[in-house]
Amino acid sequence: MKEKNVRIRNLNSFIKVATLGSFHGAATQLHASQPAISARIATLEEDLGVKLFKRDQSGTKLTARGRQLLPFAERLVAISNEMKAQLQDDAPQQGIFRIGIADTVAHLWLRDLLEVWREQHPLIQFELTIDLSLALYKQLEEHQLDLALMVYTGQAIAVNTQPLSALPQTWVGSEHFAKSGRDMNIAALSQCPILSFPAATGPGKHLQELFSQVKEKPKFHTSNSVSGLLAMAEQGAGIALLPQPIVEEALAARRLTRFNVDPAPPKLKFCCGWRKDEDRLLPQLLADSASKLVNQIIRD
Repeated sequence: MKEKNVRIRNLNSFIKVATLGSFHGAATQLHASQPAISARIATLEEDLGVKLFKRDQSGTKLTARGRQLLPFAERLVAISNEMKAQLQDDAPQQGIFRIGIADTVAHLWLRDLLEVWREQHPLIQFELTIDLSLALYKQLEEHQLDLALMVYTGQAIAVNTQPLSALPQTWVGSEHFAKSGRDMNIAALSQCPILSFPAATGPGKHLQELFSQVKEKPKFHTSNSVSGLLAMAEQGAGIALLPQPIVEEALAARRLTRFNVDPAPPKLKFCCGWRKDEDRLLPQLLADSASKLVNQIIRD
């Protein structure tokens, strides 16, 4: 596909024709001639290198490529309209925007996220809630939050989700637990106290399932904060499964020891979430900038 600038006007004309199923209807609504609308669609098709519409006796219909383009076109046009409104408005978007952040996300990226968000939206006041992801999902659904950055636990009926990151996890504990070696299976690991987020959380459920086949279940000590789990691990209270970036400093300083457990743990997925009935673009814009920033930090 050739790399060309796709004009917003052409995308808007495409959306109108797709919605109305008629070039004539689109021309009427856009106060343009039908040949002008046809020319815009032809230019768009040439720029993208695909056919967007097919015509038959029943009318004008989208091709498969046209159906694929439609949601992206709607999003781009909506962003363009909001951008123009903000720049032309004597009173740009302002007020309080409520964001929920999982403890692990706050521990790793909160300062950088706030810096970017404040720069992009200087008149917005950000009201932050740091809580377990399970609670953040509920607060989103109950309209107590506008956006949440949290552990991904699967699609929610009332919440849109967008990937934020996926972090490798590692088992860590004090040197005390390495007397029999640092390599162990789940049965051997179950003989040690396990430090965990509460059982109802995504990470907590994973550990419950992991040890479900073991005869002797381990003793679990839980905390609702990553700082609490780190402190307990460093003080020898047990072995914890935590995201790699969280424990790198403690491992380098030898306050913690890494344990190689079979099977290897999965990555911990994080997402941005906002309600499906949200009619503002701001949650999507903040989610986009968060994903871009976090992935840049991880790459660096």
